[in-house]
Amino acid sequence: MITFSIVSQFFILGALTFWVTHGPRTKQSDLDSWLSSEANIARTAVLNLIGDDGKWAQGAAAGVLVASPSRSDPDYFFTWTRDSSLVVRTLVEMFREGDSDLLPIIQAWISSQARVQGVENPSGGLDDGQGLGEAKFTVDETPFSGSWGRPQRDGPALRATTMIEFGWWLLVSTLLCWTLKLRIDSLQSQGYHQVAANLVWPVIRNDLSYVAQYWNQSGFDLWEELYGRSFFTLSVSYRALVEGNLFSRSIGFSCPECVSQAPQVLCLLQSFWTGRFIRSNLDGGRSGKDSGTLLGINCAFNPRAGCDDATFQPCSARALASHHKLMDTFRDLYDINADRSQDQAVAIGRYPEDQYSGGNPWFLCTLAAAEQLYSAIYQWNRLGSITITQVSLPFFQNLHPSAVPGTYVSSTEIYYQLVDAVRTYADGFMRIVKRYTSHNGSLSEQFSRRDGSHMSAYDLAWSYSSLLTANRRRNAIAPSPWGAPGTPSVPPTCSATSVQGTYSAATISAWPPIKGFPIATPMPCEAPSLVSVTFEVTASTVWGEDIRAVGSTLDLGNWDPAKGVAFHADRYTSSQPIWYATVKLPAGQSFVYKYIRTRDGEVVWEGGLNRQLDTPAVCGTKSLYRREAWR
Repeated sequence: MITFSIVSQFFILGALTFWVTHGPRTKQSDLDSWLSSEANIARTAVLNLIGDDGKWAQGAAAGVLVASPSRSDPDYFFTWTRDSSLVVRTLVEMFREGDSDLLPIIQAWISSQARVQGVENPSGGLDDGQGLGEAKFTVDETPFSGSWGRPQRDGPALRATTMIEFGWWLLVSTLLCWTLKLRIDSLQSQGYHQVAANLVWPVIRNDLSYVAQYWNQSGFDLWEELYGRSFFTLSVSYRALVEGNLFSRSIGFSCPECVSQAPQVLCLLQSFWTGRFIRSNLDGGRSGKDSGTLLGINCAFNPRAGCDDATFQPCSARALASHHKLMDTFRDLYDINADRSQDQAVAIGRYPEDQYSGGNPWFLCTLAAAEQLYSAIYQWNRLGSITITQVSLPFFQNLHPSAVPGTYVSSTEIYYQLVDAVRTYADGFMRIVKRYTSHNGSLSEQFSRRDGSHMSAYDLAWSYSSLLTANRRRNAIAPSPWGAPGTPSVPPTCSATSVQGTYSAATISAWPPIKGFPIATPMPCEAPSLVSVTFEVTASTVWGEDIRAVGSTLDLGNWDPAKGVAFHADRYTSSQPIWYATVKLPAGQSFVYKYIRTRDGEVVWEGGLNRQLDTPAVCGTKSLYRREAWR
């Protein structure tokens, strides 16, 4: 008999609501259209890189994800545990939302990883777990014996969390069938639970043992260059331990080493905060400003959390301050960033001292910069407020010069001004990627710092999955939550502890049939009937002159200037002549309107065509913000 604790039921069904939460989307822009097309190209490209059917993965074993088809200058025709785990995590997210064709690919990858865990390699074997720290293998699942940066300790943590993502789906399907009393065979329902417990958990268990045993030992960073302790590795390790404990309890097991080691990992993570930015490594001698911190922040995104500094959530003051410092570092570094103002996005690479392949911008790094901001917007909208502190103030003032410390709730105009500014900024990074993507939609590893031409490995799987993930966050599609709400307690003193791991071979001979279960079934949610729209227009006026909005609906006066919406001028200054008003309009409608000036009974209409507004009728969308200029 399947049993779920109340906590497990709450967590699993709670996770489901995050998987299907979509935020507001306005009228399609050129960027929207391009991303819709490019996402399809990226999905196809990723599948082309997975054996044994992928057309760019000839010779690869079933389920092996090849980093790139490039076999020389550089040779990336290998599989990396880190890269494949990040890419397949994106596929799992897409599968949960209904892309059912991805199921056999995900299963094949899990089976492949179970085999690879047991392969003796230059880092060691499975008996003591050291072999799990091997970074890459040949595409036929045999060890790579050449010289390399060994070990790399992020792979097991990332692999564990990706498999847990799939495991949550298995448990959600089982629990939904049980809770909603769907008409399916009860034994088949229990089979989903057994798949999670008997097939997926043994692979996860090995990786969690590795993380708990080796988290405090040095290794090479995600760029495979610096030996020491890295923010990225420890960030993904902390998540793996926290989520591993939750998942183990949900399937009737336990992970005591997860419980004992997670607080100590969190404690050490605080050492990476300098007071101004998150440094990437505790050892190594570089400036510490590195896109690896963005990737660590994104991997640790917990949609259930607040703007928590301790776990460096995307909307936290620390994460935003670090984002700002990193962008300033790259702003003047590349020729292609010339003439871009302070409030505009820039192309970014790994770190400013980078010399590899000429030290160019990377697609996945530039996309990571956008992804963090979209995730932050998701968190602010869920929390219903933005808090600006002295730490995050430079980030906000860069985008909104009049920003000052304080908390701004979602019912205020300043909240929507800030969100709009951050979204525009984030879209700027996506537009850079759009500009330098090849005409056929292909994405390489790097693009030239001088002219934007593609450099290094072509058709990089990690670049494609980064675009898919950033686009999902842009559309307010959140990943599953991985920890409890609230700020976790950080131990007052850090201890260099570890727990001896227990390892055993995980064998997956075959997968039972999995079909007919709900995928990302949304929780009930009613679309609003009215949307609160805030209009803000920049218009210099003279004494006695007013601004109004007049349009094609009764709420906008039905084109009668005398009945138009009168604007407020209490924020008007000579440098920022802002007029604004908020009006409730029917959801799911299309309106046209214009701004007018009135003075002593005289009316002056702005020039140009009518402006258009489409109010969304989307679950959870209650407000819109329009910032425009008189014309």
